[in-house]
Amino acid sequence: MSGNHNVDLGSADKRKTLWIVLWLNVAIAIGFFAVGYFADSNALLANGLDNSSDAIVYALSLLALTRSRTWKRGAARFSGIMLLIFAGGVIADAIRRFVEGSEPGGLMMMVMAAVAAVVNLICLRLLQKMKEKDVNLRAATTFSFNDFISNGGIIIAGIVVMLTGANWPDLLVGIAVAGIALYGGIDILRDAHMDVQDEKGTEHSKGDEFDR
Repeated sequence: MSGNHNVDLGSADKRKTLWIVLWLNVAIAIGFFAVGYFADSNALLANGLDNSSDAIVYALSLLALTRSRTWKRGAARFSGIMLLIFAGGVIADAIRRFVEGSEPGGLMMMVMAAVAAVVNLICLRLLQKMKEKDVNLRAATTFSFNDFISNGGIIIAGIVVMLTGANWPDLLVGIAVAGIALYGGIDILRDAHMDVQDEKGTEHSKGDEFDR
């Protein structure tokens, strides 16, 4: 009885944490899109798309809390594939801006990235405190870490844009964000694959014990 009560408490804590990071990412995504549009910044729009995909992942993680291990792996795979698609879209937009030209606002980039960095750090700390994370929750933690690193890159790019007036730092960071997303997507898919092998190993061990 007490064991089930502890499990329920753990699940409730995870659900509360995921709801918090979900809405924080929705708010940051809206901020990135709005500021990115007015700042003419590929890097900010890239992070807006990234945080939007994160919000979807957190929503999937909420659904996965009470689902089977197979369902959780499926949600994680969906998250990984989404990151790969997102990376392709950002790179395509960066190429378009390189060909057509753009005038990113360095100061707006820096301010938005700084605000986002604080929010993403809060999300990362909340997720890191969660115990016994499954493959889907590990994917969520990967996303928040990637976001925090990306924000630092935008701040540096904003400084260079202000000093040089060029658009290449913005495009470079946008592509770097896509690269981080690409790596994160592959890592999540690899983790989901390893989880399958781990489950098969566990079932095999149980089968051997039963035979004995």
